[in-house]
Amino acid sequence: FNTFFSETGAGKHVPRAVMVDLEPTVCDEIRTGTYRQLFHPEQIISGKEDAANNFARGHYTIGKEIVDLVLDRVRKLADNCTGLQGFIGFHTVGGGTGSGLGSLLLERLSVDYGKE
Repeated sequence: FNTFFSETGAGKHVPRAVMVDLEPTVCDEIRTGTYRQLFHPEQIISGKEDAANNFARGHYTIGKEIVDLVLDRVRKLADNCTGLQGFIGFHTVGGGTGSGLGSLLLERLSVDYGKE
């Protein structure tokens, strides 16, 4: 159970997850919706504009502005693990966020957490 969830000081279990979207609408729904108490607000990251279904915007321009923040949040979660074995990623392969930012994140995760 603690593989996928971490326990807060109040005894609440929250997912070890970072949710990212370049466009804020969906993340804002999570922040204010029914499940807002389920996720830590620092682990929901959104940009100000989407990548307009364009890989290059998601990878080289808009995505590049947010990738360091995302990796910092991933690092914080990884640092709290007692035996990090890998990552499970869910992302779309279409559009600019899923394909562009998704591949940028995978590249950076490979550099930061490659085989040791």
